[in-house]
Amino acid sequence: HVIKVEKIDDAMPGADYPRLVRAIGACPPEDVGGFPGYDDFLEAMANPKHEEHDRMLEWYGGKFDPEEAQIGRILDNFERLAKKWAPRPRKPKAALKRL
Repeated sequence: HVIKVEKIDDAMPGADYPRLVRAIGACPPEDVGGFPGYDDFLEAMANPKHEEHDRMLEWYGGKFDPEEAQIGRILDNFERLAKKWAPRPRKPKAALKRL
């Protein structure tokens, strides 16, 4: 992944963070086998006559377009991060008892 910070600004009131500005291309599937596995995966998925095509298609669960960013998946991940990072209500500290 490449993340490019182009500008740092003040937070916008009412905006949810983290926030997706732009996404280009798909992420490699989990457990694809690093760079070599991803390269093999792309080759097999792009060629219906490839000996591993059907197996990869079934393993992935459908067609894969390396040029298409999976915006819904990214936003779901951001939503989980936002919940994780959200401030949590704190319990008030118990008043100190005087001796």
